[in-house]
Parts: sequence; C-alpha cells; structure tokens
Amino acid sequence: MIWDWDWTLEILPELLTQGLLVTLQATLGGAVLAFVLGLFVALLRRSRNPFVSRPVGAAMEFIRSTPLLVQLFVVYYVLPDFGVRMTALMTGIIGLGVHYAAYTSEVYRAGIDGVPKGQWEAAIALNLPRHWTWISVVLPQAVRRSLPALGNYLVAIFKESPQLSIITVVDVVGFARELGSERFRYLEPMTIAGLFFLLVAIPASIFVRRLERRLGN
Repeated sequence: MIWDWDWTLEILPELLTQGLLVTLQATLGGAVLAFVLGLFVALLRRSRNPFVSRPVGAAMEFIRSTPLLVQLFVVYYVLPDFGVRMTALMTGIIGLGVHYAAYTSEVYRAGIDGVPKGQWEAAIALNLPRHWTWISVVLPQAVRRSLPALGNYLVAIFKESPQLSIITVVDVVGFARELGSERFRYLEPMTIAGLFFLLVAIPASIFVRRLERRLGN
C-alpha cells in the first residue's frame, strides 16, 4: 500500500478541526473534573466521621476496581432509563473525570500526608482556625507536591479518551476510523491520529518529568 499524500492533505484539516478538537475537549474537561473532585474526595476521606469517610472510600474503591468502559456504558445507556440524560461528550467528560478522581484523590492524600508535622504544629501554635490551616498552610504544600503525579494523570486521560467511542463520541481516532471506512483505506487517517497523540503526549510527558525534578529540588 502506497501512502497517498493528496488524500492526507485533504483529510488533515478535518482531523484537526473536528477529531482532535473533541479529544482535547474531553481531555481537558475530564482532567479539570478529576483534579477538583479528587481533592474534594481526599478531604472527605480524612473526615473524622466514619459515616462520611467510609462510604466515600468504598465508592472510590469500586470505581478503581471496575473498567472505565463499563462505567461509560452504564452512564450513557443505563441511566437514561432512570431519567438521567446527557450528551455523549458530556457523559464522556464526567466518566473520565469521576474515574480518574478515584486516582487523583490518592495523589492528594499522599501530598497531604507529606506535609511536615511541624507545619501543623506551627499552625496550632499560632492559633489558626482549622479551616484556615487547611487553606493557607496544608493545601498549598500538598497540591505542590501532587503536581507531577497529576500531570501524569492528565497524559493518561488524554490517551484514554478514544474509549469514549463506545458512547458515540467521535474523537480524533473515531473520526479517522470514519474517514478510513469511506475508502476502505485506514493507513493515512489512523497514522495521522497516532501521530497526533505522540505530538501531544511526548512533550507533555517531558514537561511533567521536568516539573517533577524542579519541585523535587
């Protein structure tokens, strides 16, 4: 099979403006939700009330123990039977966000546990209110420690986004598949889609490693 450069140049703008745009929307939306919800979950799991911490912990364990594909399928195809309806893209964003929140919550928890004990003692000595201790002392340090691992999960979300095709989200891979089916020729569109992932994922991974070294110093 010979590479068709004319067709490549013809489909390249479509893959960029339609397929890759959806992939980036799903990735960024899912990542923001995962990072915010993960922090909220980490704080709930540290609650002294077992009726709060234990159910939240059990829910996160359930999410981590089940495949993302199954979760997406349930949210998109089963929940409408109970009156919960969302667009495919919104379902994908929520699915990615909730799934990875179960993992980012552990990252935040490790970051919080890594805050030196002396910081807590200093806040107590200064008679800071508990909520202000969290806001001004603990969370800024915990989030800073968590940034490299969060960056890795951002890359992971980006690479997982093609799974949204099960709920009819046409991302860059799905769009490449559609273009290939029109001519029964998949070499060019699927190769371009793969290159898109490489061009985004590799620089992002390098940036995360540099951030990790910078914050580790």
